[in-house]
Amino acid sequence: MSTPSLDEPDAAALARDLSAAGFTVDGVAAAIGPMASAAMHREQVLPARIALRGDTSGLGTLVRLLVLGEPVAARDLDRALPLLRADGAERVGLVERSGAGADDEVRPAIDLRPYAADDDHWWLASDLSELVTGGPLREDHVLGVGGASTTLARWTPRTHVGRALDVGTGCGVQAMHAATHARTVVATDLSARCLAFAAWNAALNAQTNGGPFAGRTLDLRRGSLLEPVAAERFDLVVSNPPYVITPRAAGLPTYEYRDAGGEGDDVVRRLVSGVGSVLAPGGVAQLLGNWEHHEGETWRERVGSWLPDGVDAWVVQREVQDPAEYAETWARDGGNRPHEPGFDRLVEAWLHDFAARGVEGVGFGVVTLRRPDVGERRSADLRRFDELTGPLADAMGPVVADVLTAEAWLAATDDAALAATHLAVASDVTEERFGLPGADDPQVVLLRQGGGLQRAVRADTALAGLVGALDGDLSVGQVVGALGVLLEEPVADLTARLLPAVRGLVADGLLLHP
Repeated sequence: MSTPSLDEPDAAALARDLSAAGFTVDGVAAAIGPMASAAMHREQVLPARIALRGDTSGLGTLVRLLVLGEPVAARDLDRALPLLRADGAERVGLVERSGAGADDEVRPAIDLRPYAADDDHWWLASDLSELVTGGPLREDHVLGVGGASTTLARWTPRTHVGRALDVGTGCGVQAMHAATHARTVVATDLSARCLAFAAWNAALNAQTNGGPFAGRTLDLRRGSLLEPVAAERFDLVVSNPPYVITPRAAGLPTYEYRDAGGEGDDVVRRLVSGVGSVLAPGGVAQLLGNWEHHEGETWRERVGSWLPDGVDAWVVQREVQDPAEYAETWARDGGNRPHEPGFDRLVEAWLHDFAARGVEGVGFGVVTLRRPDVGERRSADLRRFDELTGPLADAMGPVVADVLTAEAWLAATDDAALAATHLAVASDVTEERFGLPGADDPQVVLLRQGGGLQRAVRADTALAGLVGALDGDLSVGQVVGALGVLLEEPVADLTARLLPAVRGLVADGLLLHP
């Protein structure tokens, strides 16, 4: 398996050819149709192959070759890439040729796909998947964009920053996202092959108008996690690290893109506990990870013990798998299939490893860390843990930014100041009332958030009345005072009961602070 390389003239030719052919996310979807597009999301390529069977158009040839992994005639590729041509595609590591003639077959050497995020349109190269190779992956496999990649991209705030760091960059997708809003981007990886793909992708996407690396370069450094940047500081750190918990047993494959070589969840512990050292004041780290669940220790206690001093932390657990589910998921990930001897051997190794260390489950989630800015007032570091297993907003980056801002504001606002504040209800909040037919009053009142964290908060009469009256004209204290008279409850008691609930609603974005 060769390592691709791409110089500027070839990158310019390839970018122009791909653009002219309409090799975009929308273009590919239109070419294969909605049924095949849906099947592709389930990692089923047969409907797309049927849809494009015999298609020798420029776009059809590129999709068959680069997305579906089919061989095509060199003459067809020459027409699809008129500037780079088949010879140039071989030179940059995109294809392998069986000969020099126009009728010879050209096979893909790597996977190249269009990628779209919001208004950004790129191409991303990675190694061929097991759907194309038909067997287990190589241990130095460079992964393309998967579910974890898109999760991290969705959760990362996109505020403009000076310096950004992508730890464990892989094919470079997070670095390219960061380049859309950071002046300088540094990316690290232990794998030289990953760094080569990241450089290839950065070079190709520097050639498009408004591309993430147009007119600049990606600073790539080889090394483990934070080692290559130990003495530096960054305004944003993102990482989709090799967090998979893999048995350390002889004869079992370890994949560089997912297995860091430590025991259990140690790699995530090391990254979480160390990343504060490279955060500049006001800097944010957005990390993905797995963590083990052990008897007698909650996941909050486990992850909480990793958090460094001097930074705020918000940890969200999105999913929990039991040991068997986890083992089956990652045994299948490498290209092994159930009921095959190799698959069963892998699952058994995982189950023995988990049992030996007392692992009862594995959580997956997102860790957000923030170093307070210079001059921020706070009595203690924020430690917030949420278990959010249901639907969330498609774009969580703005939500993360809002939560961090709200938590910092709350930390600097005592109860007296909160009571004097004019809050407003977020525009996506609705009130739902449930009661028995014919009843005068509802039994349950829910304040429901339409976006963001999509919280549903049960409210009593006083809290529902308070939220309903907060339109920005009256302060919290003024509304509580009026409610005390209406409900015939001492204002001091009502204030003590309602202000903690108000803080929770502000922290979750149902109430907006100034």
